[in-house]
Amino acid sequence: MKDKSTGTLYLVATPIGNLADITYRAVEILRAVDLIAAEDTRHSRILLDHYGVSVPVTSYHEHNKHEKAEVLLAKLRNGADVALITDAGTPAISDPGEIMVSLCKAEGIPVTSLPGPSAVITALTLSGLSARSFAFEGFLPSDNTERAAVLERLCREERTIVLYEAPHRMKKTLALLLETLGDRRICICRELTKVHEEAPLMLLSEAAALYEEQEPKGEFVLVLEGMDMAKAAEEARSNWQEMSLADHLQLYLDRGLDKKEAMKKMAADRGCSRRDIYNGLLEDD
Repeated sequence: MKDKSTGTLYLVATPIGNLADITYRAVEILRAVDLIAAEDTRHSRILLDHYGVSVPVTSYHEHNKHEKAEVLLAKLRNGADVALITDAGTPAISDPGEIMVSLCKAEGIPVTSLPGPSAVITALTLSGLSARSFAFEGFLPSDNTERAAVLERLCREERTIVLYEAPHRMKKTLALLLETLGDRRICICRELTKVHEEAPLMLLSEAAALYEEQEPKGEFVLVLEGMDMAKAAEEARSNWQEMSLADHLQLYLDRGLDKKEAMKKMAADRGCSRRDIYNGLLEDD
């Protein structure tokens, strides 16, 4: 039961390009709340004016997320209803909205999310790649060490991978993905729901070559094919003969298997028992 003395935080999904992609309920809530917290007030003003929303708007973004969260919380505590919107899509995905939700949950302030546009889901369904399960990574870290760690983890990801990327980083990102993950299919989703929307499916090597020739423009969502475990296993089987037991074990450990499962696979590769593998590793030590 909602505490009538507090307001409610509404997470309102907004269009990712086409202004018509908004629900009736979203417009109704935006008109009814006491305050709208927007990532970019000038950008959001276009949408709000289009639908005749005259509610006061305040900024809430990455650079003021902590101090402004306290301001918004105070209003919610005093009974004001607040709608949180991002520049495009669903709040709290790759933006500071998750902080507000966490703080409200901790204080028992009601939070509700209005379903609507999401660049992640739009790109995934448009890609033609497997949508049965997927891993959303957002933007790759700008720090070199952190980015390398993420890419190393993605090498072993079997699910379809969805990434965001800015145009000025596209060339570097595609080159890094090709170098680290190897050549695999990728769908380059650009300008989703807009007039110049495109979502070509190609190999990573083709995408890297394409954007070496032309300058990336617009907003991008990258949908990458997951690791082909059957192919990886076949490669492992063809290469193990030249490996020491220790290297063979490390090959599977690097792919995320625990030691017990890795030794089981080694035994299958070599046509022996797991005990033989265990004893052989002890002897190598």
